[in-house]
Amino acid sequence: MNHDSKILQRIQKQTGRCIADFELIKENDRVMVAVSGGKDSISLLYVLLELKKKAPVHFDIFAFTLDQAQPGFDSTRLEDFYKSLDVEYYIHREDTYSIVTDKVQEGKTYCSLCSRLRRGILYNQAQKLGASCIALGHHSDDAFETLFLNLFYSGRLASMPPRLLSDDGKNTVIRPLMYTSESDLQLFSDEMSFPIIPCNLCGSQEHLQRKRIKQWLLD
Repeated sequence: MNHDSKILQRIQKQTGRCIADFELIKENDRVMVAVSGGKDSISLLYVLLELKKKAPVHFDIFAFTLDQAQPGFDSTRLEDFYKSLDVEYYIHREDTYSIVTDKVQEGKTYCSLCSRLRRGILYNQAQKLGASCIALGHHSDDAFETLFLNLFYSGRLASMPPRLLSDDGKNTVIRPLMYTSESDLQLFSDEMSFPIIPCNLCGSQEHLQRKRIKQWLLD
């Protein structure tokens, strides 16, 4: 793997600045990186591991992957990747795929129910595994899209905060990639040949509100 690429240096600089600006990682934190198998979360794990080597504070990282029992989801590719990085990791299998496909009516989007189930499992597992915060791979494009989604479909101004305390006050969510664009993450993922696993739920639906907003922003 090319540790000296310009794209990696740029993402590292942006991530480090975001962490410093919003105090996302502190001394002796135990950071759970939620890795879905997509380019964003895998890139986040890699970049945080690189930053850890020269960070001014000590913190630990472990990868957590939720296997939602989607057809074709092969966690062995991620396991091999984790081992190559020499990172602590956990793969938790819980069949939310069947719940979502059973409960959501045909023609409706899976995202809302899927994300609620996934979030609940992440929060519970973070507590069990002693995580002080949960790092998610949302980037600047996600934040822009969420802002306009809320504006156009909910009539409110709200987006994704870089740091968020859960409603129960037990979990802290951080988003260190808030200064990084999706295009840079795509270039980085392609350059590194990460073991990407596509989503067979949200990614399989074509007429999502988020996809319409994304296309509108691109246009």
